[in-house]
Amino acid sequence: MQSSTRARLVPLYAVVTVFLAGAAFAAGVSVGTNRIPSVEAVDLQNKTLDATTADFEPFWKAWVVLNEKFVSASTTAPIATDRDRVWGAIEGLTASLKDPYTVFLPPKEAKMFYESIDGNFTGVGMEVGMRHEILTVIAPLKGTPADRAGIMPGDKILQIDNTTTAHLSIDEAVQRIRGEKGTMVKLTLFREGVDEPIEVKVVRDVIKVPTIETEVKHADAKNKGGSGSPLMGDVYVLRLFSFTGDSTESFHKALQDFAQSGTNKLVVDLRGNPGGFLEASVDIASWFLPEGKIVVQQKGSRSEEDKVWRSKGYRIFDDTLKIVVLVNGGSASASEILAGALSEHHVATVIGTQTFGKGSVQELVEITPDTALKVTVARWFTPNGISISEAGITPDIIVPMTAEDVKAGKDPQLAKAIEVLNKK
Repeated sequence: MQSSTRARLVPLYAVVTVFLAGAAFAAGVSVGTNRIPSVEAVDLQNKTLDATTADFEPFWKAWVVLNEKFVSASTTAPIATDRDRVWGAIEGLTASLKDPYTVFLPPKEAKMFYESIDGNFTGVGMEVGMRHEILTVIAPLKGTPADRAGIMPGDKILQIDNTTTAHLSIDEAVQRIRGEKGTMVKLTLFREGVDEPIEVKVVRDVIKVPTIETEVKHADAKNKGGSGSPLMGDVYVLRLFSFTGDSTESFHKALQDFAQSGTNKLVVDLRGNPGGFLEASVDIASWFLPEGKIVVQQKGSRSEEDKVWRSKGYRIFDDTLKIVVLVNGGSASASEILAGALSEHHVATVIGTQTFGKGSVQELVEITPDTALKVTVARWFTPNGISISEAGITPDIIVPMTAEDVKAGKDPQLAKAIEVLNKK
């Protein structure tokens, strides 16, 4: 398997934001060729390990006591093997770090993860993450079963079928929500502004990740400019649903269409976009930023060096270009990287509501041939050094969008974007 970096949340269509042993995916990604190192390849003799100072006597004493004294309450319960107990110990070790994105993946979960990375998956089509230790929907993907079922960004998942999510890790929740095409999963949701929990039944399907949708919002005739001038009020809207492997090419084609549209006003709509490849977000930012400008900073652990990703300088527009970026609570990871870079370099005005705040990088390390550790190794920071994980992106102009707006077919955020563009 090739390594890849993702600035992404745990998706139910793809499973997670990973920074595999090379570069990245969930905000834009650089893909390397190094394989994930096996545990045998790690030179433990020359590493400074916490184990040199940790007192393992209590662990081994507990192991011996359980071996000698434990009797199952049920004669039909399966007997835990030594391997099961070792895996349980690793799960407990990762849980002690209290990071929802650092987890041990036993064989079944590891297999699902690799299938997701390879693109062979079925599910409901939404990203989930932990917010205040509650399993929360980041965003349903457009046109997927979750989207059609009316699931919304910010919905808190209380139960999956009849299992409470209170003590489930993200990966355990993903495993329960995903499943074979045509099967059904029942989700019990809490939604702000709704008094009672909501039950939603979703039929799983093969998930095709959408990328881009465009349209031109035409001005009224009285607002149109004269011959040869931009159409005053005409706005080109580019909705980017995810940062996939082909999103850079799709975005470029959309920009070519925009350049021929006769307007200089652009809305980049990242609402409900949960992220994707890191490299894709850097490439997309490079169409608007001069070469060398910082897009995102990475601050790593002891073994992961700090890094800076800079614009590649594709910039093809002059200073007459006017941009608004739309975000909401479903904008995460790669979306936050792009919005933060364009805002802090004063290229775009960001409008909407606070973003989700997923700014961490995970590395997948093979422990045995059929198990792996997913470890948070770094965090993302905006060009000005703001932690995306801690704060998310605060819009330059905050415009709420209520459930009543959605039901009425209104979009006050887009309306504000058009207003701002026409005043620039």
